[in-house]
Amino acid sequence: MENDLIIQAAQRIAELKGYFVDHERFVPLAEGFSILAEKRLVDIQTGRINEAQGLALSGHSGAGKSAAINHLRSQQSQRLADRGYGDSTIISLRVPSPATLKFVGQMLLRALGYPIGADRHAWYIWDLVQHHLKERRVLFVHLDEAQDLASRGTKHELDSVTSMLKTLMTDPEWPVGIILSGTNELEDILNHDHQLARRMRTVRFESLSPAAYGDDILDLLENYCERAKLEPEDDVLELIHGERLVHAAANQFGNAIFLILDAIEDAYLQGQETLNRHNFIRAYHRRSSCDAEFNPFLVPDFMRIDARQVFSRENRT
Repeated sequence: MENDLIIQAAQRIAELKGYFVDHERFVPLAEGFSILAEKRLVDIQTGRINEAQGLALSGHSGAGKSAAINHLRSQQSQRLADRGYGDSTIISLRVPSPATLKFVGQMLLRALGYPIGADRHAWYIWDLVQHHLKERRVLFVHLDEAQDLASRGTKHELDSVTSMLKTLMTDPEWPVGIILSGTNELEDILNHDHQLARRMRTVRFESLSPAAYGDDILDLLENYCERAKLEPEDDVLELIHGERLVHAAANQFGNAIFLILDAIEDAYLQGQETLNRHNFIRAYHRRSSCDAEFNPFLVPDFMRIDARQVFSRENRT
């Protein structure tokens, strides 16, 4: 395979990855955030101090949460900046695993432009966090992979986490909205504290079913083919292919996009001007290294395959 072909394919796929597909599940997420933002701005403009509210997004790994949140942040940060609220209205960070409340506070300070040494006590770090959130006029703090805030699972840890989140949202001088995104374990954190839960709007990205979403995924495929300047062949526009694609993606929207992009990349690497089923067969094999008997794009009884498994073999030795 020529190196120039690889370089061109990588460049074109990078452009496609920057494209966000609006989908029906994004609507309640965007609307929920817009409502919270407008409430907060009204309070600021009128000089009122009300408790901030938050937004929680949960779903299985591969559901497309990170892409949706990143698009929301970009979209809303620009909108708020255009209205005179600066470029730091939404601070975002990924929660480390395993996480401690002290380490998360240090990461927030770093994101706020105020790094601090590890020798400080947690209470002092979080006092500084609150101070700098006010100084920078931050409206929202986003914590991705937020389920790891309680990775140790002790009641004391959950109490500390929920208490700190509520403290930020009820700060008497500068309340800050909290955006949480994570896997289903995030729901356990919210359900641990009803006071925190009632302050949050919640959105869940449900899993897809092949029968219900096969057509929708085909629409998505055609959309990407148009942007990729590839003509989809008939074999990838059949409903059964849409169902295979949903199943191969382990019923997750984000995974389906990854598979479509992998198949498009394969078409580029083959020097094709069309996209066909063989591109998906090869793309799935590269992702899983499975035998042909475990490739959902090959076998008739594809529903029996566990698409979350890799290196699947008929006979392991």
